[in-house]
Amino acid sequence: MNPAVSSGARARLDASVKAYDVRGIVGEALTDDVVEALGAAFADEVGAAGGRIVVGHDMRDSSPGFAAAFSRGATARGADVVAIGLCSTDETYFASGSLDAPAAMFTASHNPAAYNGIKFSRAGAQGISLETGLAAIRDRAGDYLDAGGVPPVASPGTVRELDVLADYAAHLRSLVDLAGIRPLKVVVDAGNGMGGLTVPAVLGDAAGLPSLPLEIVPLYFELDGTFPNHEANPLDPANLVDLQRAVVEHGADLGLAFDGDADRCFVVDERGEAVDPSAVAAIVALREIARVRALGEEQPTVIHNLITSRFVPEAVEAAGGIAVRTRVGHSLIKDRMAETGAVFGGEHSAHYYFRDFWSADNGMLAAMHLLAEFGSQQAPLSELAARFTPYALSGEINSTVEDVPAAYARIVEAFTGRADFDELDGLTVTGITAEDAPFWWFNVRPSNTEPLLRLNVEGEDAATMAAIRDEVLGLIRA
Repeated sequence: MNPAVSSGARARLDASVKAYDVRGIVGEALTDDVVEALGAAFADEVGAAGGRIVVGHDMRDSSPGFAAAFSRGATARGADVVAIGLCSTDETYFASGSLDAPAAMFTASHNPAAYNGIKFSRAGAQGISLETGLAAIRDRAGDYLDAGGVPPVASPGTVRELDVLADYAAHLRSLVDLAGIRPLKVVVDAGNGMGGLTVPAVLGDAAGLPSLPLEIVPLYFELDGTFPNHEANPLDPANLVDLQRAVVEHGADLGLAFDGDADRCFVVDERGEAVDPSAVAAIVALREIARVRALGEEQPTVIHNLITSRFVPEAVEAAGGIAVRTRVGHSLIKDRMAETGAVFGGEHSAHYYFRDFWSADNGMLAAMHLLAEFGSQQAPLSELAARFTPYALSGEINSTVEDVPAAYARIVEAFTGRADFDELDGLTVTGITAEDAPFWWFNVRPSNTEPLLRLNVEGEDAATMAAIRDEVLGLIRA
């Protein structure tokens, strides 16, 4: 191989490997040769020669071709590929867990159509980050690119196809019983992503399961990786507008929005107003705590990242659980779930993790828990959610900041003497307030990939939150 070509391929590889996954623009950072090298390197890293690797993909135009290239690399190194085809990311976790095999999912999640990527798992749906194997995969793939290709082993592996959708749907149904809830009308926005495949199977009868007392009103269920209606990123309020409108127009009880690979689920109430992911986390946490305590587990552990509402640990501890605060991050949360034996984990970004799902995240399973809780009582969702949202949250606010240390210094100077500081993840500042004064806290974290500072603020009431939010934004943007 021409050294200049090899150098360019390694540069593309380095640009696409992130902290927890692979992500890049198709045809630039991600090309077939890079993906094939990653397939070989992944097989080597997880010791898959003579064993199995699960490979799945989303509906993006480039995903089938990349899955095939990855499989070529993996089989060249002796791995037998179980190709599960079109699937959601949590379907690959199901396959990884139920087959006890490493897995690779081709998706760029909520990113625009020009992107693609890979989410890796070790056997049993265990996460892989830069610190736990992804850096080694990147470096080994780079060596293959430098050498001009992947050297095959003496006994290359094979590829066989396996459809896991029906088994996945049946497994989720076994974890949450929805048969006895009151009838609900639910608008679901799949955003032309993989929810268009999984929702009819899990919440409907497309996988041959019994019908549930749910009337599903579908929005954008057609699988289309060009995202012709809106980006499949429900974290951006602009992408919830169609769902909010449809819930009100149809007189629905609630709405659900899935991201592109359908591993995250966002909720809106009957008025079309967004339900904070922290409220969903608290609702699901209490259900899981109650379930396992009834089975004899005295103090179940629940993981929450440091951006979730203060109400989450308060509710967990009031219910007899142990709340464990962690940094933000998909693979990190999965590792902490395994370390602590936590029954559930919740993040502010609408990732929800379940011990009974190999400690992996599953937005569909979180939605089912919410439907079960909501459908077991008569109050509207706005009323139920309000009970789990007693405090005021700002949501995540991004600011372009070229000099992050200088912004930190301004914040520390301004709040010294009236707040405590910790650096578990970014900078968390917690107000020192009188006993009868409203509490507040905020966190600022730099982006891993852009010159941004991310701000999250919570206050005991809206006025307190707004005052702190505006003060901190003034310091960040000074």
